[in-house]
Amino acid sequence: MSDPNPQPAHLQPIPALIFHSRWLQLPLYLGLIVAQGVYVVQFLSELWVLLTQTAASWTATMDHTIDGAHAAAGAHDAKTAIMLSVLGLIDVVMISNLLVMVIVGGYETFVSRLNLQGHPDQPEWLSHVNASVLKVKLAMAIIGISSIHLLKTFIEAGALGGLPLCSSPAGMAAVQAGIDLGSNLKACSTVTLDGVMWEPVIHSIFILSAIGIAWTDRLMSHATRAAPAH
Repeated sequence: MSDPNPQPAHLQPIPALIFHSRWLQLPLYLGLIVAQGVYVVQFLSELWVLLTQTAASWTATMDHTIDGAHAAAGAHDAKTAIMLSVLGLIDVVMISNLLVMVIVGGYETFVSRLNLQGHPDQPEWLSHVNASVLKVKLAMAIIGISSIHLLKTFIEAGALGGLPLCSSPAGMAAVQAGIDLGSNLKACSTVTLDGVMWEPVIHSIFILSAIGIAWTDRLMSHATRAAPAH
């Protein structure tokens, strides 16, 4: 009759050193927790920018001293800026979710058990997490983040025509001129035509990589299940 509570095997010094070296990863996961706190601060900062942009847009809409064409163009730019800010907030949240998966799943898989069985707040995916599942989930999360960046790029590309790059001297001069004139119109672009063309290519590579990872994991799981039958 087998012992329901077997005692852990005594390891030789070298195997014990190698096995306990996994705790060297603990500072890495603690550092990721600090990074998540930084993303919380960034989220609040971008949320404040969104609120101020919305207030400025409403103020400009209610200002009857602006001519109709200028007001319409300013309202369109304000809506675009608000949309980009919301996408930025979603981007921060998705990256934070990715950090949670890496911290919790990585620690559970590679360092030590968290013993969350039966806990009411245990994530559903953590009950069956392993290195392969974690790898696929991370790949899908990266695709989601890449999709947000791609959408932001396409929205910003709508105002590419004739606008200088914001980091160029002409772009900085255009921004300063807009500030001096009190204009709410977009004065420069943060993307280039080459950047817009490369974004879908990079996103497609992410998708193909995730499909390859998932397909490889499926083949390996089928091979593992078929092995006892032979």
